[in-house]
Amino acid sequence: MEPWIILAVAAAAFQTLRFMLQKHLSTGTLSSGGATLARFAYSLPFISALTLGYIVWTGADVPQLTGKFWAYALTGGLAQILATWCVVALFAQRNFAVGITFKKTEVIQTVLVGLLVLGDRVSLPAFGAIVLGLVGVLVLSDSAAMAGGWTRRLWNRAAGLGLASGAFFAISAVGYRGATLEVASDDPLLRAGVALAVVTVAQTLALGLWLNWREPGQLVALWQARRTAVWMGITGMAGSLCWFTAFTQQNAAYVFAVGQIEVIFSLAASVLVFRETISRREGIGIGLLTASILGLILLN
Repeated sequence: MEPWIILAVAAAAFQTLRFMLQKHLSTGTLSSGGATLARFAYSLPFISALTLGYIVWTGADVPQLTGKFWAYALTGGLAQILATWCVVALFAQRNFAVGITFKKTEVIQTVLVGLLVLGDRVSLPAFGAIVLGLVGVLVLSDSAAMAGGWTRRLWNRAAGLGLASGAFFAISAVGYRGATLEVASDDPLLRAGVALAVVTVAQTLALGLWLNWREPGQLVALWQARRTAVWMGITGMAGSLCWFTAFTQQNAAYVFAVGQIEVIFSLAASVLVFRETISRREGIGIGLLTASILGLILLN
């Protein structure tokens, strides 16, 4: 199995843990903006120390960063802030499941953005596997508990937030892949670490200044929530480092497609932790998604 596949699966696992912590913070202690900043601010010291330590340990030179690197990195960083904000805002919506369904269109959107920006292409069989995965996610996300017909489900705030988050995540993924490819090094871990450290610093400063202006009380609340938020920072850093390293090795659309295993992880947590049962519909969705991921693994 290729390293990028293992990294994508690990990233999905860490992301599942992070969203669980982020949901907890956003529904009580922090606003959407505060919970979004927590994800970056509490990752910053860990990724900075890890990257500097790795450079010292390996004796590598600090890579020169090009103008294209900064363009890709800052665009990806801004898009990730907006995407995360949209997802956190989803936690307060009654139609949360609908929004998450639309968020999962990020893989298809990444195919398009990657083609337009980086010229990344996916083979026809791989695209078929990606579409199969999307169908699986839609089956898993659709619930009889969601009120109203499809028209009502499509036209609501949660659907808009979900679709917007998917678009922003697609832009951020392609931006990050572009940034890692611009780092002058043959070491994928160094390329990922440098890109992630730069992006996290920029995100923390930008969002911190914004909240200091618009929601100054959130900075105090963010510090008071540190006992929970620090774990969100650790899981966020671990997940992002896995994503970034995978992006140095493979098309972002493929990485995101395998990363959809996050849905299965979430269902596993539901069964094992909360003792909930899997319905027939969820079983079908898991089967389709698993077939999609296995198809991508076999095709690469």
